[in-house]
Amino acid sequence: MAVYHCTVCRKSSFCGRRKHVYEKGHRERLAGILKTFSSKISAARKMIKGASVVKYSPSEHEGSFWCYCCDAEVKKHTTDGNQTVLFGGILEHMQSSEHVKAVNKFWWTHQAEKNLKPQFVLSSEEFERFKSSVTKALDNYEETEDVLIKQVAAQIRQVEENRMEILQSVLEPTTNPVEEEEAESAHVSSRKLEFNPEKAGPSRVHAMTLGSPPPTGVGPLLTFIGHQVLADNKLNVHTGALPPWLRLDEEEEEKQQEIGPSHADFIKHQEKQKLKKLPPNRVGANFDHSSATDEGWLPSFGRVWNSGRRWQSRHQYRSEAEEKGAKRKRREEDL
Repeated sequence: MAVYHCTVCRKSSFCGRRKHVYEKGHRERLAGILKTFSSKISAARKMIKGASVVKYSPSEHEGSFWCYCCDAEVKKHTTDGNQTVLFGGILEHMQSSEHVKAVNKFWWTHQAEKNLKPQFVLSSEEFERFKSSVTKALDNYEETEDVLIKQVAAQIRQVEENRMEILQSVLEPTTNPVEEEEAESAHVSSRKLEFNPEKAGPSRVHAMTLGSPPPTGVGPLLTFIGHQVLADNKLNVHTGALPPWLRLDEEEEEKQQEIGPSHADFIKHQEKQKLKKLPPNRVGANFDHSSATDEGWLPSFGRVWNSGRRWQSRHQYRSEAEEKGAKRKRREEDL
């Protein structure tokens, strides 16, 4: 007996196809697959009488549909990038000759119920009916889109007209231009004062009101105060120096320098605070580090020793210190 691999059960059967298709497990799995398949197709069959055309949406109208008979993925909807016919891809696939052959093969291979077979195939008459319903749906969609476009255009025109009215109301003069000129000339004449050069100061400005034009025959109302000479070749604002309002006085600079301890004082203070936490009677707590010391402070031993007695390291340390001192003297004499 040849080994048979069942695509519904997803396993191999060693008893052959004819015995396996009548087993209880195979019949239950086949019924479940056909039930889920028919529930998906029933939604598409409702579009045969009344097709639905909507605006294209990439997130919703790019889905796929798995055909159990063809064992392949099929596009769920039909779209051209602007408009989408809902479930158009499923219905178009169901009427194709490849799908019809795959359904016949699936029914013969797995011995499904014959009365369920017409649900999974679309006849040519049903597909023509679907086409006619799609043309009507497209006409209705275009009409609704035209109405929406006209409404949006009317709203845009209304907004533009309101904007133009507001601009015109702002730009239009409120009074007669002749009256405005007369009022302006009267206002200027009232603000003018007589110019008396004898009463005027050195700058000849205080005898006139601010904004009045100079009288005829009089030069510019400016006073020359002389060239500014820099003292001690100091920089000014024009040569890159700081302006006076950003400079600090000498007293303020000294105060800023005097305020607060220095970094070295702060470190010493921290060391003192650490020493306060140590026990006061510890060894070396009262040692005077400022006192002068010589070699007499050494104990009976002077260094680490490797051979001989321990006290002999003191003599060895002193002999090495004398040699180092002699070498330093020679170097100083050579220099």
